[in-house]
Amino acid sequence: MKRFKKALLIILGVIAVLAMIGAIIVYQLSPDYNGEKTLTKLTKEVKVYYDAYGIPHIYGENEADAFRALGYVHAQDRLWQMELLRRIGSGGLSEVFGADLLETDKFFISLGINEASENTIKNIVPNDPMVQLSQAYLDGVNQFIDQGPTPVEFYLTGIKKRPFTLKDVYNTVGYMAFSFAMAHKTDPLLTNIKNKLGPDYLVDLEIDVDSSTVLIKNHKPLPQVSVVNELITSKVSEILNKLPLAQFEGSNSWVIAPEKTKNGKVIFANDPHIGFAQPSVWYEAHVSTPAYEKYGYHLAGVPFPLLGHNRKLAYGLTMFENDDIDFYFEEENPLDRNSYKTTSGYTPYKLVHNTIKVKDEDAVAFKYKESIHGPIVHGITTELSDDKSIAMSWVYTKVENKVMDALYGLSRANNLSDFKKALPDIHAPGLNIMYGDAVGNVAWFATAKLYTMPEESHTKFILDGSSGKDEPLGYLDFSENPMAVNPPWSYVYSANNQPDSIAGMLYPGYYLPENRAKRIVSLLEPKDDWDKQQVSEMILDVTAPVDIDIVSNLVKLMDVKQLSEQEIHVLDKLSLWDGNNQIEKIEPTVYHRWLYQLIKHAFEDELGTEMFQELLATHMFKRLIAPLAEKETSVWWDNITTKDIVETKQQAVIESFKLAVASLKADFGDNNVMWTWGKVHTLEHEHPIGRIKALRSFFNVGPFPAMGTREVINNMAFSYDETGKYPVTSGPSTRRVIDFSDIENSISILPTGQSGNPFSPHYRDQAKMFNKGHFRKMMMNKEEIISSKKSLLIFKPKL
Repeated sequence: MKRFKKALLIILGVIAVLAMIGAIIVYQLSPDYNGEKTLTKLTKEVKVYYDAYGIPHIYGENEADAFRALGYVHAQDRLWQMELLRRIGSGGLSEVFGADLLETDKFFISLGINEASENTIKNIVPNDPMVQLSQAYLDGVNQFIDQGPTPVEFYLTGIKKRPFTLKDVYNTVGYMAFSFAMAHKTDPLLTNIKNKLGPDYLVDLEIDVDSSTVLIKNHKPLPQVSVVNELITSKVSEILNKLPLAQFEGSNSWVIAPEKTKNGKVIFANDPHIGFAQPSVWYEAHVSTPAYEKYGYHLAGVPFPLLGHNRKLAYGLTMFENDDIDFYFEEENPLDRNSYKTTSGYTPYKLVHNTIKVKDEDAVAFKYKESIHGPIVHGITTELSDDKSIAMSWVYTKVENKVMDALYGLSRANNLSDFKKALPDIHAPGLNIMYGDAVGNVAWFATAKLYTMPEESHTKFILDGSSGKDEPLGYLDFSENPMAVNPPWSYVYSANNQPDSIAGMLYPGYYLPENRAKRIVSLLEPKDDWDKQQVSEMILDVTAPVDIDIVSNLVKLMDVKQLSEQEIHVLDKLSLWDGNNQIEKIEPTVYHRWLYQLIKHAFEDELGTEMFQELLATHMFKRLIAPLAEKETSVWWDNITTKDIVETKQQAVIESFKLAVASLKADFGDNNVMWTWGKVHTLEHEHPIGRIKALRSFFNVGPFPAMGTREVINNMAFSYDETGKYPVTSGPSTRRVIDFSDIENSISILPTGQSGNPFSPHYRDQAKMFNKGHFRKMMMNKEEIISSKKSLLIFKPKL
């Protein structure tokens, strides 16, 4: 007995020691939200009040000091995220994650983001106010790197901390710009379909702009002045899928003019749709000085907010989805593969050499070729190296990069006129910038460097690089971009849908279907007494009227004689569906199983498994669903593998429904009450290191059953596959509602939490609120902030 007691005491002692060690580690690695610190180059004291959700409210005597403090507090919550973001454009992920990311690094190096950043840095003016504030922010970041605790991810991956520079900021912005693009997922695929199957198979793919859809209306109150290698699309998709960070996807925003609000003031709503990940994309910070105030949403490592508001104005963004990437066939010299044909004869490629560091392996030498159009895609991977050369032309690297100047200008604007002056500097990515202010203005601006092409050039296919006939004719002046300023219908909105005519034409792009736009317009149009509460309910809307129409079109073709009693019961229930996508509903589960089986029946036999999966990853796929469901005849309905039978749409619809019901029975049993949406539609916020099973519960947040679906206002998107499960991949990266009649009680929410440090109490403290559709206040009243603060961090000048 004594031995047992002794052993027990030893075990308890070991547990106590381990607990103590764990507590010390947690303490040492946690962000420091209290106390005093010194900052070099600081001229005056800066106070940072943290509210209940870890949002810093930074009060300084001047902007440079406030931005130094912003850099420090941003880094202590998000340094790991900053590190990954800056590495993408420069090809530095393999050094962190190993050879599995090698092709991803090669791809992003060849895009030219890092080269474009270097060229931009060479031409900056050191005493420019944008540069000086950016450098002040970076000073704060770098002081945390020198003095603060090292985030646990650096220990786990074995990488060393190193200072941040202005080039890193530009590389992060460059990655953001590329992640908006869709051409790399679509153009090679469409060319493959055209070459493999013929032009008849393009008719029902909705590849052209649609003049009959819900268009974002312009309002300008004043006059304004051979066969492609089928691996390209799949390879690029595979490369991007390996990224350990979120990609930008879509977004909603609407701004309601005083004439349509209960209190006679503008109400602003915005929820950018971005891939879910942990940490979440945005870092919130409220910065206040005697000459400047902004409650902003920052990308990791970027000093100026992309979303923001103060007492005078609010702004946000959605993705324009314009076409800013084109592919070109390059005709190589048969006698010299290092030169290609142009209108003036054969010209040598530019050869670019790089070295990529790889974790636990020797560095890899990498070179690629560039034509006048851009990098040769086939130089990126060995799988693509032997086929016809295809160059990728991207507007972002073609013109002077002034995006940081634009972000600085937007954050400094005090009125609509100031705000508009900054917009032409956003050449890429294409953004819909939404605006509202305290004096009653509402506006929408499509920002991008738009260009015209010859009439016979179709930019959704790979173009001819050698003849000169497919070259851009010129850029449009910003005044010709789509926009609406104080329109007579008293609201503006954007849901990534097709804008109205631009310079007399519908501009090509990869616009999302009209589903969300149609719903937004139908809700906004008839009502003239909107308030904050009603707008916050609208931003959570999960009704899918277009899906109801699709179901109606399919149900018409069902022959109940071919159905079992249970199948008839399920069909009857689906026929009465109101389009609601709450987690307790079974109709969304049945609908998406049915739709996937129908789409698979239509496309997989012609495309094959790989190209079918590529199609599912495009915006084009989302656009074609509703029109195809209406069409009685289409070349796609016939299954080409059955040589002696020509299948009809009705056969496809009935067979797909029966397969869907059978799969649900197999997964969840005969009782269809159990087929609820929340069982298959779930949300987990995945940290890059959370992909390791043993660390998943520590780093990842969730999973949760998720309301909503894709292409509703509360857009919780997912992909289709054989599993019949729909884990959410992207959705609202924040939900913001700003009411200028009560600006200090405007509301917001983040998907997980403010901090990216897993030891912080703010790592996941908003996750359940977000999933339930709750909000929290965006505090701006200084007295309230001070009286309700949870902690205070004071920065003092270093003597």
